[in-house]
Amino acid sequence: MPPVLRRLFSLITLSFLLGSASAAEPVPPADSAETPRPTLLDGAILGLVEGITEFLPVSSTGHLIIASDALGLDSSAPVIVPGRDQPVELKQATDAFIVIIQIGAIAAVALLYWRRVTRILAGLVGRDRDGLRLAINIVIACIPAGVLGLLLGDLIDAYLFSINAVIFALVTGALLMFWVEARRKKHPAAASPAVTLETLRPGQALLIGGMQCFALWPGTSRSMVTIVGGYLAGLPPVLAAEFSFLVGLPLLSAAATLKTYKHGPEVLAAFGSGPILVGLLVAAVSAALAVRFLVGFLNRHGLAAFAWYRLGLAAVLLAVTL
Repeated sequence: MPPVLRRLFSLITLSFLLGSASAAEPVPPADSAETPRPTLLDGAILGLVEGITEFLPVSSTGHLIIASDALGLDSSAPVIVPGRDQPVELKQATDAFIVIIQIGAIAAVALLYWRRVTRILAGLVGRDRDGLRLAINIVIACIPAGVLGLLLGDLIDAYLFSINAVIFALVTGALLMFWVEARRKKHPAAASPAVTLETLRPGQALLIGGMQCFALWPGTSRSMVTIVGGYLAGLPPVLAAEFSFLVGLPLLSAAATLKTYKHGPEVLAAFGSGPILVGLLVAAVSAALAVRFLVGFLNRHGLAAFAWYRLGLAAVLLAVTL
């Protein structure tokens, strides 16, 4: 594993250790009269994990599930929501929180790529032809996962937010990354810089969008399957990553908005405004740094190093859970 990924692994592991330390006091059982509210440190740790992993091909959802488990925030302890007759489980509020804090990562990418975003907006009002092409490609790429997510969202929340599901997805995703990197190196012409985001054909954008459906399984990584889809469509690594960032803006925004609408009161009751704001801020700063790192790293090394990282993490999780 390259030194920079070893440092990434160490940083995330440190976050989990801090989380375990902050969760030293056991969460009361479901019939306890009081449920301790997550702390500012909890919000910062989840924000850090979200920001680092959201746009890296290692699965932010998978890492956040692991982090919430380490923090003791996946329990069935009751959370009293004002205006509701029945309490909700702390785990339900946490699962919603780790989607809502994606807003911080979204804001970071929107600021980093504001020129692209401006061109897209100009294209939508008929002032930039290339911006319009890019906007159309993004819309096409968002459709498959968006539709499938709406249809299967509740089932995914109920059955796939688990450590075992994450381990399976980490290993499967790593094998896919090894395969696509070997394919790219064997056929370098398939990733010619002549293919750009604006010149992608609708069928190619749909291929990338179809790949994103696999990311609905926690632990797979939306960023990873989008970059893989970009490779298969003929984009070079840097443009495949950039398209992944841009496609993430509407998809992640829609997911975060929907979660906020459906579960916002539960998250506020469980976490309070302080940890939520800290989580959003930390996610934004760390996501900006992670995006800058990924673009340079992919250009030099490709995806294989991240595949090794995923296998290493899966091995650690398997050893811990056995």
